[in-house]
Amino acid sequence: MSIRVSSNQMIYSYKKSLNEANERQDKYMEQGDGNKLHRPSDSSVDYTKWMRYETADTENNSYTDNVKTGISWMKTSDAALANMTNIQTTIKEKTTNAANSHNNTDDMQAIGKEMMAEIQELVSLGNTQTGDRYVFAGQSDTTQPFSMSEKEVDRGLAKTLDVAQQKYFSGASGVDDATDRSLTQMLSLKGDDGNTYYLNTMDGNIYSKDFVDTGYKAKVRDNADAIVDPTTDAVGKLANWSGSTGTEKVSKYFKNTGEIINANTSPGTITVDGKTVTLSFETVHQKIATYQGDAKYISMTKKNGTIEPQADTVNVTGPDIFGTDIFDDANSGNKASGTAMLNELLTVHKKVLSVDHAWLSSDGMTVADEAHATTVNTETKLGARQALYESVQTMFGNQGEVITSDITNVMGTDVADLAVKLMEAQTVYNMGLALGARILPASLADYLS
Repeated sequence: MSIRVSSNQMIYSYKKSLNEANERQDKYMEQGDGNKLHRPSDSSVDYTKWMRYETADTENNSYTDNVKTGISWMKTSDAALANMTNIQTTIKEKTTNAANSHNNTDDMQAIGKEMMAEIQELVSLGNTQTGDRYVFAGQSDTTQPFSMSEKEVDRGLAKTLDVAQQKYFSGASGVDDATDRSLTQMLSLKGDDGNTYYLNTMDGNIYSKDFVDTGYKAKVRDNADAIVDPTTDAVGKLANWSGSTGTEKVSKYFKNTGEIINANTSPGTITVDGKTVTLSFETVHQKIATYQGDAKYISMTKKNGTIEPQADTVNVTGPDIFGTDIFDDANSGNKASGTAMLNELLTVHKKVLSVDHAWLSSDGMTVADEAHATTVNTETKLGARQALYESVQTMFGNQGEVITSDITNVMGTDVADLAVKLMEAQTVYNMGLALGARILPASLADYLS
């Protein structure tokens, strides 16, 4: 009885050792695929590290993909904006050329034809796509954003102030709120006395064309810091235009594209030299560009943490490219049209065709310059964001290499060391088999003998 117990213990111990040797051999053979971890039980500490590194790698790859997509989007946008600024530079040159009074009607028609082709190219570039998405349409990126009307409509005529005029007429606008309302344009009005007047839509003051064009310069010559004094400079005032509570708004008379709502509507009357003058809005019969996109931004986040709309934005919209004017700015009562400068350039084009040298030499050149500056400013901001994304892409690349190294260190096997261990395990196992064949009883009868 005691012999059988002793033999059973010996056999159990032998089989246990042999199985352990076999398991070690299987484990080393399993690691032959290059990974030393296949289940948590292989090494709970290393497996925990591997899971953390894998999470970091997945996150890094996800943000890298975002950054790559963002850079691609911005490169497409930047190329289109660069072409736009080149075209606008040409339009500036043509406007300057057209302002030359030596050009005859045929010359002006030729310039106008070339200018229209360039404006149409601006519209086409505004519809630039990456894949099937329009890069300048905001979040409505499956909708073609820009189009130009076939027919012409009556659009209000703005008096665009140059830098000196802006400084003078913005000085004391009479605005009774804290809003920043730097004056850049006035509305052009025609009086039934045959004279042209300009309306400051921020306070309702009316100025004669002569004073806005040249009269204010006498005051500036006497005092370089002179600013507008409505009590002496203005020829009249229209009620209810002043401040944020005023009931009169540009939106009452004009759409955000500048198209007049009712050409027969008068903004009011003023008294000049004791006579009542009825005013009407001056208009230009021209084509109109419209924007069907939105002003929302597309963000492609590049790191964990708080959202940074300015830094994460990869697109620009119509209002960014073509700015706003008196018909759709924050004070107009209209929402931004997305085509303000395009429509101002279409006004320039119409003035070229009508051979209005005087307007082109003042307002026209200022408009062309402002349109160009607006797009250049947007291109510059986009370029800065693109440079930031490219810097982040490099950082993610470096992080990816570090994470990959960490994963390799915790998961990878040392091939040379593994080969030695496998040979050792195989030798031990084979020796165990050979030893067992020599010392274990061959049959149950041997136990009983």
